[in-house]
Amino acid sequence: MSIQSIHHITTVSSNMQRTVDFYTGMLGFRLVKKTVTFDSPHHYHLYFGDEHGRPSTLVSVIENPDAAHGHPGIGGTHHFAFIVETGEAQLKWKRLLTDAGISVIGPYNRVYFRSIYFHDPDGTILEIATRQPGFAVDEPVETLGQAFCPPPFECMDGHRDEAAIAALTWPEPVSGITPNMRLPGMHHITAIGSDIQRTTDFYTGLLDLPLVKRTANFDDPKSPHYYYALRLGEPGSIITYFERDPVRQGPVQPGAGQTHHFALNVADPQELPEWRERLLSAGQPVSAVQDFKYYQAIQFKDPFGHMIELAGSAAESPGFSLDEDPADLGLHLMLPEQLEGQREQIESQLSPLNVPFRVA
Repeated sequence: MSIQSIHHITTVSSNMQRTVDFYTGMLGFRLVKKTVTFDSPHHYHLYFGDEHGRPSTLVSVIENPDAAHGHPGIGGTHHFAFIVETGEAQLKWKRLLTDAGISVIGPYNRVYFRSIYFHDPDGTILEIATRQPGFAVDEPVETLGQAFCPPPFECMDGHRDEAAIAALTWPEPVSGITPNMRLPGMHHITAIGSDIQRTTDFYTGLLDLPLVKRTANFDDPKSPHYYYALRLGEPGSIITYFERDPVRQGPVQPGAGQTHHFALNVADPQELPEWRERLLSAGQPVSAVQDFKYYQAIQFKDPFGHMIELAGSAAESPGFSLDEDPADLGLHLMLPEQLEGQREQIESQLSPLNVPFRVA
């Protein structure tokens, strides 16, 4: 039984066409599945990812046109980050986004990577983070996560040269996403809790996700910031938490722009009943194993109420190609068998989407 990587993150959108335009047209992801939420089939559930919809590349979005705007808080996600391979490509992203009218801050030196930040159309905080230099730059590989590593003074809020950082961008207009700008998948997900020791016990003790870095929030140095990840902090497997004082930070306000849940990828769905028994034996409430057609999953909550999934599909599984040709992923509304008899009614309740055609 082992977690392999991040599987996906699921957010809430109040306008799905706007979401499609942003994640495909602006960020260059492929819409790999157009379906509906199984318990509310008059709302879309879309999956964006790489050409094949592989785990750790997936952003899934649930439609709720009536959702109020949500806000980050304890028990929710603060932001999530995509990988970019080089600092040069990151600056190109900053120029491309700002020229499109999207506000971008950074690049900030986070020691272990460099980061730019912006928002999707619903207000979800997104980050593009460089793959390097990694977590071994300020402590030995053999003892990662054992000692507290304070942020460098010059990298913290109030001591950075914000004017110079804001002015740093690619010097020429960027007409589109060049090959070296490709976002190969998720870098990390950052959630908010109120007790970093409980968080550590949960991830290292219950989920076997190693602690690879103890530091503080560079933008709020009084707030601990811990990183849990596989293979010495490999991007695509990193979950990080801010510890926030509940007197100063309220609970998450669910809604548009906030995360519904995130999922961690297991090697084989046959492990899920064992994981479920492990969680139950530790007193952790957990759902039954659920079949979401393209993968199976169990759901439970972290110590602060954030919904988490363990998800997986068999190695030989076709994944999102289960019910569509790989060249046609995302072009047609795909329904689970139990909803096919309602297709005409469901389609009449959904707003048509203009989906860009892309060949795998």
